[in-house]
Amino acid sequence: MLAAVEMALEVGVPTKMYVINVLHRLLDGKADPPPVDAPQALRLTTEPQANVTRYDDLREERKVRHA
Repeated sequence: MLAAVEMALEVGVPTKMYVINVLHRLLDGKADPPPVDAPQALRLTTEPQANVTRYDDLREERKVRHA
């Protein structure tokens, strides 16, 4: 279990759930899958941002006639 805690600290994610996840992976003997190198065409050019105003506009009541 100490190895799982040390690995979590090395990665910088010292949470209980992460340690449990690492512990399960160590006990299962399965290695992490290799990282995926996405082609340039699939990379984001603009990072997504939270736009609360947009979602508030979508939530506004609309006058819809129901049959």
